[in-house]
Amino acid sequence: MPMWTIYVPENAYTRQDLQDIANVITDLYEKYVKIPRFYVSVVFHEQPTGALFMGGVPAVDFVRIWIDHVVRNLDDDTTTLWLGIIDTALAPFIRDRGFNYEIHGDETPLPFWAINGMTPPPHGSEEEKRWKADNRPSALTEA
Repeated sequence: MPMWTIYVPENAYTRQDLQDIANVITDLYEKYVKIPRFYVSVVFHEQPTGALFMGGVPAVDFVRIWIDHVVRNLDDDTTTLWLGIIDTALAPFIRDRGFNYEIHGDETPLPFWAINGMTPPPHGSEEEKRWKADNRPSALTEA
């Protein structure tokens, strides 16, 4: 699971824009990280004018992205590449629309993760392939 929390100015995006952003993010994980699509969560928090401040000044043109990674932990070189991929993929929604933005991520230890009370299957396993094909978690089968 990566969980993306994105703070955006109120009314900066249409519902279709938000859907498109969530799809772009999910597509990145499917393409580069090879995880089931349902692992990817994106939540948007619209900030009313005057509710977000940068340096004590209202920030009306600012998008803040907080990524909580659990599925895969990245080394420094991979993190730099990943941030570049994210930046390019989201440019049409953020940079190209004139927003200032910041991205940061945290990595949660893998053992501190469950879906529907189940420990997700190991990466590349037949069980994970089944979860990916079904696009949902299901009880692990006996070995």
